[in-house]
Amino acid sequence: MFSFNRVHIIGYQTQPVTVRQIPSGTSVTDLNLVVPYRFRTERGEILEGKGFHTVTLWGPMAEVAGRFVHAGSQLFIAGRLQTDSWQDEKTNEKRSRTKIIGMDLIMLDPKDGQLPSPENAPSLGCSVNHAEIIGNVTRDPEMRTTTGGQQVLTLGVATNERWKDKSTNEDRERTEFHSVVIWGLLAEEVSKTIKKGNRVFAAGRVQTRSWETKEGSKRYTTEIIADAVHVLGAKHPLAESSLQADAVGSRTSNESQQDGPSSDLEQAPSVEVPEIAYASEVKVSDLPF
Repeated sequence: MFSFNRVHIIGYQTQPVTVRQIPSGTSVTDLNLVVPYRFRTERGEILEGKGFHTVTLWGPMAEVAGRFVHAGSQLFIAGRLQTDSWQDEKTNEKRSRTKIIGMDLIMLDPKDGQLPSPENAPSLGCSVNHAEIIGNVTRDPEMRTTTGGQQVLTLGVATNERWKDKSTNEDRERTEFHSVVIWGLLAEEVSKTIKKGNRVFAAGRVQTRSWETKEGSKRYTTEIIADAVHVLGAKHPLAESSLQADAVGSRTSNESQQDGPSSDLEQAPSVEVPEIAYASEVKVSDLPF
């Protein structure tokens, strides 16, 4: 079944861009974006800070970044979350890192240089950090209460990406496992309603936090801090009442047509809306993995 895994961020490149080539000759580069944030908590507090995100670009997009992106450039990135795992050679522990695979890149700086920071309008100067996923819940949610008395719930959600391997022409599939963190009243609703196996939509911001192990090693985890969660494939009373009303309206319309037009609206010619196809410069199928 179809899954969805998309991230939109607007941030600033923190360092010079270095482009490298893999053995097949494909160009690749890793951007390191700093994304300032400002949001209001459930308690009404305004929190400000910054997050750092690794963005991997492939092919022509990587080459464009190598030519035109520099430290301080403001960029819009649309992509997907991907977690890479490996075995630590020294400790034999399993390690992982989540990054964004870029699918669209827009450079935002004007030709004559960046504008000054907006004064007395802090909300207008913030960047964008928004993630949306559609996938299956991998385990029953468990509610926890923080030492400050706040309720928090972590939801495991799996999404799938499918593409065709250009070198072998075989269909490939990759599963991503996302950690979705939900707070407050929304966490209560999720804990009472959503179970393992349910299909859900979740939206929020991407956040990476770090901690130290008992051995003193630093570890990182990336989560989606959700402000919206919806269970999918479920009935809704408002939708059902609309469907019934449409059925009645359809029968009435058919009966009216048999007796002849009853209004100018029924005589109006139908208008064909042209289909618009939006295509990204780099497709998932173009990625060499």
